[in-house]
Amino acid sequence: MTVLGIASPERMEQLGALIAQRLSAGDLVLLNGELGAGKTTLTRAIGETLGIRGTVTSPTFVLARTHPRREELPSDSAPLVHVDAYRLASAAELDDLDIDFEASIVVVEWGAGLLDGVSESWLNIDIVRPTGAGDVAKSADDWEEETSEPRTVTVTGHGPKWADLGWLNALSD
Repeated sequence: MTVLGIASPERMEQLGALIAQRLSAGDLVLLNGELGAGKTTLTRAIGETLGIRGTVTSPTFVLARTHPRREELPSDSAPLVHVDAYRLASAAELDDLDIDFEASIVVVEWGAGLLDGVSESWLNIDIVRPTGAGDVAKSADDWEEETSEPRTVTVTGHGPKWADLGWLNALSD
């Protein structure tokens, strides 16, 4: 487990880019944090670094959104699947989304307790913003500039791929 202080949206984007550099088909990232904590900001940076087509937006109303990689990348480049599991009640409902976990890079927001049996290896990221800071975010989609309080980000690796998180030291000032 590694605990990071992330002071700005730009630093959250740097974290996303660092994570993306280690992702490949079959990888799973679980994001936890309240509305406006920075989950979509982090996912957007992961997507940009992976070279997806278009822009990552919150999949709140569609539950899951698949973002293919740009055409100039190798044809076997795994797509990014961004899931908002807030309205899902069980692992069975997540399974009903028919996500190809083995051939995709999957980022799941609000998925705590829903990933049993999906993978033996995943990266868990908890994002906490100060209580009462900025009250309610203006958008579910972003870490708002006006409410740019530092976040505490706890990264926990599960399984052999994520056993060593020393690469996160590259984010240290």
